[in-house]
Amino acid sequence: MFRLAHLSDIHLGPLPELSYRELASKRITGYINWQRNRKRAMFGDTLLRLVADMKAQHPDHVAVTGDLVNLATKTEIAGARIWLEDLGDPALVSLVPGNHDAYVPGALARAYREWHPYLIGDGGRSIAGRHFPYLRVRGNVAIVGTSSAEATVPFFATGTFKRGQALATAKLLAEAKAKGLFRVVMIHHPPIAGAAAWSKRLIGKQFFSKVIHDVGAELVLHGHTHLDTLYWLSGPDGEKVPVVGVPSASQNAGGSKPASRYNLFEIEGEPGRWSLTQRERGHAADGSGIGWIRERRLLANGTAVDASPRVDAAPAAVSP
Repeated sequence: MFRLAHLSDIHLGPLPELSYRELASKRITGYINWQRNRKRAMFGDTLLRLVADMKAQHPDHVAVTGDLVNLATKTEIAGARIWLEDLGDPALVSLVPGNHDAYVPGALARAYREWHPYLIGDGGRSIAGRHFPYLRVRGNVAIVGTSSAEATVPFFATGTFKRGQALATAKLLAEAKAKGLFRVVMIHHPPIAGAAAWSKRLIGKQFFSKVIHDVGAELVLHGHTHLDTLYWLSGPDGEKVPVVGVPSASQNAGGSKPASRYNLFEIEGEPGRWSLTQRERGHAADGSGIGWIRERRLLANGTAVDASPRVDAAPAAVSP
């Protein structure tokens, strides 16, 4: 059995001191949003406790689907590198960027340099000089990292998935299928129509859907919406591919969005007979601690079957 943990939307805080030059950009709107909203909802030891709990589950690998930072300043990006190093060895952690990591022009290139070991495929391999997609093989699991991150104008948080990246992603997925691997695709924005507001949508999701329809995958992971969601995309032989979103890893209890969580996927079986179980764990809504939230099997016919409650399902506080 292979156990894959999924975290997203880290939004490391607090914000560093910002210069007037840094604020003379789209960052001013993000700065105001942080001070009015996210400072209260996402600052404290919530993330520390969640990561400590996740590590205690001993996953074989960790997938992080973006938004490590808030305004993508130099200080934030350097701090996120330190956080990644604490999270785990680059061989054990796979990362794709989010829109906040590309908040202003030039920020994403800086993030690539700082977070490079977590953003590359096996052997530093790339396709046609592209940074994305990348492929990592761990056991019988193929992890394909894609990027939807881009700098946008104020009040927009869209992402893009263009035809070139789609073709390269399809090639990697086909290679992985030929080797009999369970294929996991990581992307920040949900590749589903209506899953995010128009100003926060994924542009080019039709290319992503076509890749899945033509070549297939066994699981798609995303973040961005800060919600616990499950959608399905159609695969090449009529099977359904689960598309799973996870709430922000930093969200405090009591807010308008679900409290901090992570998913733990248990992968077993062989090609044509894969077994995929999603176990969701995180902070209780009443702030009583961290515990199991749900467990369900995700089937290729497009259904999610609730599993029996785990014996350790009661919330239990975890110290960072």
